[in-house]
Amino acid sequence: MNTEFFIAKRIVSGKQGGKRISRPILSITIIGISLGMIVMILAISIVSGFKEEIRNKVTGFGSHISITNFDSNLSYETKPVDMNQNFYPGLEKITGIRHIQVFATKPGIISTGTDIQGVILKGVGSDYDWSFFREHLTNGSCFNVSDTGKTDKILLSEKLTSMLKLKLGDKVMIYFVEQPPRARKFTIQGIYNTGLEEFDKTFIIVDIHHVQKLNNWTDNQISGFEIQIDDFGELDDLKRKVTDIVGLRFNSDGSMLKIQSIIEKEPILFDWIGLFNINVWIILILMVLVAGVNMISGLLILILERTSMIGTLKALGAHNRSIKKIFLYNGAFLIGKGMIWGNVIALILCLIQKYFGLLKLDPASYYVKIVPVRIDVLEIILLNAGTFAITLVMLLLPAMIIARITPVKAIRFN
Repeated sequence: MNTEFFIAKRIVSGKQGGKRISRPILSITIIGISLGMIVMILAISIVSGFKEEIRNKVTGFGSHISITNFDSNLSYETKPVDMNQNFYPGLEKITGIRHIQVFATKPGIISTGTDIQGVILKGVGSDYDWSFFREHLTNGSCFNVSDTGKTDKILLSEKLTSMLKLKLGDKVMIYFVEQPPRARKFTIQGIYNTGLEEFDKTFIIVDIHHVQKLNNWTDNQISGFEIQIDDFGELDDLKRKVTDIVGLRFNSDGSMLKIQSIIEKEPILFDWIGLFNINVWIILILMVLVAGVNMISGLLILILERTSMIGTLKALGAHNRSIKKIFLYNGAFLIGKGMIWGNVIALILCLIQKYFGLLKLDPASYYVKIVPVRIDVLEIILLNAGTFAITLVMLLLPAMIIARITPVKAIRFN
């Protein structure tokens, strides 16, 4: 039997008798560790939820990876790409790539007679994945796109309908600044709301044939391709694979293709998301330090209370190392107890928020209506393991005091 473990267990269980001055102090220490774990788990779960929610919305508008003409600038007036490429739709065979689809864009001005608003028409084809917009539809439905004809139905956001006083089924005129100016009439088929205000008030989803005709393109000319992937964590790796297949070569017309990830297309937004990680690390470091200081204080009180026991064990021949192990085991028990309670309470709070959405947010500022929560089991396991290890290492400092205690003085200690 492990003697040190047995003695530590007896001390924690309280079956050994003696003074119990440390009991309320250790209880406070356990509560402190529990509160620290609650804050840390909530922090990583909420931040992970924010990052995932915003990433999903941004990629819903622009996909994870885009392939466009290398000569296209940052405007939405793009140079065309030939749709007949040997990688389309063959890229879907690459593990991790979920879907590839065509798109075309065109800037315009929507007018209702009394109000106007600059917009971007995003033309989509028959291969378009509507799952993102179906999820965020608030009224109406998505429209069908055919390879043989074109439809005048459009999707626009709740933000635009509110600004321009429009409703489902209304007909709207969209004007295009050209020489001579051109206009097209569309019918509102569906209204969506993603919470990304800047995107919502900008993009209108239309049949790609309209954009092709407005740009004087053929049916085989498009702005580019959009690629959706299964795991955002593999974005850089999959972009490299796509670049190896698609980029670094000239097409028959002398043009080259440009491959961009969504991070490269929206750097400001993703830099802002990246700041969340800094905040989380600050919270984690502070909470671990607080937990460590709490445990150091608690263990010092416990050593002070057990000074007579330490002296007796030394008088019986116990080494300092063995006595240190007793108190380190004791500290591990207390840390584990606090962490278990912290995990249970934090996970309950996360599940309540995830399924009931009690905490609300202003979508104009935070891009989401409720505080999002993402429970990642691996992250929580690593957080617990790291917290336990760091806090236990910090306990080596007060444990060194044991070596300074002499048997004669300790036995006399009262």
